Amino acid sequence: MTIPIALTIAGSDSGGGAGIQADLKTFSALGVYGASVITALTAQNTRGVSGIHAVPAAFVTAQCDAVFSDLAVAAVKIGMVAEPSVIAAIVAALKRWRPAHVVFDPVMVATSGDRLVTPEAVEVLRRDLIPQAHLITPNMPEAAVLLDEPVATSEADIAAQGQRLLGLGCPAVLIKGGHAAGVESVDWLVRGEGVVRLAAPRIATPNTHGTGCTLSSAIAARLAQGDDMERAVRAAKDYISAALEASDRLHVGHGHGPVHHFHALWR
Repeated sequence: MTIPIALTIAGSDSGGGAGIQADLKTFSALGVYGASVITALTAQNTRGVSGIHAVPAAFVTAQCDAVFSDLAVAAVKIGMVAEPSVIAAIVAALKRWRPAHVVFDPVMVATSGDRLVTPEAVEVLRRDLIPQAHLITPNMPEAAVLLDEPVATSEADIAAQGQRLLGLGCPAVLIKGGHAAGVESVDWLVRGEGVVRLAAPRIATPNTHGTGCTLSSAIAARLAQGDDMERAVRAAKDYISAALEASDRLHVGHGHGPVHHFHALWR
């Protein structure tokens, strides 16, 4: 049996709901073998992050080379990376190994609105990492940070920002509207050929920890299985919607709990 392989390059969430742990759960739930490169360790649970321990850039390089030199990686998902030296190590590895699909989830703004990365790191992401990606998946505040613009307030503005993000060198952008209001949760897939509006019913649940990580890793999993970009994004959105809807079946922690990655498998 030959199984598709996807690699996640991201931080570890000791609470298990986001980061590397969410990515590997998503890969497994969608029938993909998951490998990992850890960029940071966090002391974290459903209530928040109490500590971060960065992994040295040289060891990030060692992990990347160990995986790529042995495993037939079909797709890569990159999560939060905040250190310029680590970003440089990841960029060098992507140029060296040339994976067919790279999905970058640029986690830069906390739910509180606080910036999670320095302006220097944002510039390195713009200049060096985004041109190596095949899809980036910012939410609306993160799209604004990447462009150094106000957050979009209309669908026309969102589409226009998506087109400007393409100018950073990535062929596809998925702007996520999950933080917006309304009965629908709408995302916009922007490519050179136009904009695809993807809507789903908004799920009322406090269990949203790891939502962005899960969506981007689901896209990577579907790309690893051979889907084209739009089909992969649509399937991943269906998956995260179902995982959110089933999240209340889990009782994990006392804060914002995780989505239910194995909703289709655990009965």
